[in-house]
Amino acid sequence: MDSEKEITDVISRIKQNIARVIVGKERVVDMVLIALICGGHVLIEDVPGLGKTTLVAALARSLACSFRRIQFTPDVLPSDITGFTSINIKTGEREVNFGAVMAQIVLADEINRTSPKTQSSLLEVMQEGQVTIDGISYPVPQPFMVLATQNPVELIGTYPLPEAQLDRFLLKISIGYPQREEEMSILKRNMGENPLSSLTSVVSAQDILLLREKHREVLCAQPILEYIVSITNASRESDKILLGISPRGSLALMNAAMANAMLSGRRYTLPDDVQAMAEPVLAHRLVLQPQGSQRKETPQTVLHGILRSVKVPSIT
Repeated sequence: MDSEKEITDVISRIKQNIARVIVGKERVVDMVLIALICGGHVLIEDVPGLGKTTLVAALARSLACSFRRIQFTPDVLPSDITGFTSINIKTGEREVNFGAVMAQIVLADEINRTSPKTQSSLLEVMQEGQVTIDGISYPVPQPFMVLATQNPVELIGTYPLPEAQLDRFLLKISIGYPQREEEMSILKRNMGENPLSSLTSVVSAQDILLLREKHREVLCAQPILEYIVSITNASRESDKILLGISPRGSLALMNAAMANAMLSGRRYTLPDDVQAMAEPVLAHRLVLQPQGSQRKETPQTVLHGILRSVKVPSIT
């Protein structure tokens, strides 16, 4: 992958393949690809039935990568996720039994329907790309990515994700209801065979790793870095925010902006890239002051206020 055309070709093949199953929602698909390029993870929050699981399955089928789905329920244990050791009764030797997370693409379905203890079992693997079983660490296969779905926290039987868990997700996105024409197309496509069943891989794991190498070469100039830091500093100084953006959030915004530039066919980052990625990267990391709920403020509205207040750099 030595040219811009080859990079564009890989991205285009994935998007076109997913579009065979997911009608519309181009920006949602772009967000998932941005996280894939960055080596980050995605939290998809929406009400049931909007295609969260289908989107992840379509991505997994588009890549020649191993895929595991974890259906989170209250009785799922941390060892089901990471793995455990046992003794082989025939040989008497210790054996490692890897959990469901030992795959390249992992779907954590309805992650907020399991206990916080089980949720936290994903912290190490999402941050460090490894699992620790009985004191021994094992790397997960690369490229590695967790895509988690969750129902809105207002629904019965859900456990809100703690801040430390939310911070491990590069992006938090929602799919939203389809337009009328899109829903008509969904019905027609599903009259016969499920289009997902005929989906095959169009890119290899090596293609994804090469995309990630090219991502690191995207230029993020000093004014863009200063713009990102100004946004995150403003979140820490706001009297509306209890918990502002950490340096991990700053890094996430920089990487996401660079990947957004790649999807736009550029090898350099603009303030537009930062603005486009600010909400999906930063909003779920903000914790508002308790009185904010009385003013009907949300992390999104407060973040939009910060973006309006921070001076946009001029790139020439």
